[in-house]
Amino acid sequence: MMWGNGYNMAWGWPVGLLMLVAVILLVIWIVRALAGGTDRGVSRGGSSAGRGQSGRSQARQILDDRFAKGELNESEYRERLKVLDR
Repeated sequence: MMWGNGYNMAWGWPVGLLMLVAVILLVIWIVRALAGGTDRGVSRGGSSAGRGQSGRSQARQILDDRFAKGELNESEYRERLKVLDR
């Protein structure tokens, strides 16, 4: 006796389950795309460390980091700091 009109029904439920997962993932992807994407902790203007701050404060942070690493001497640091403060 042939059950399922001759089709191999053993593959029916896994394929159906995969299709259901695919539809759910598609819906999640569409919702995220319409909502503006996922930032995962990164603000739209830059890194998460500079969240809520202007671009100048990020430049100041970079300048401070470079001075702390010894990439800039004190006179270079002060010159560049004056440029940022304008």
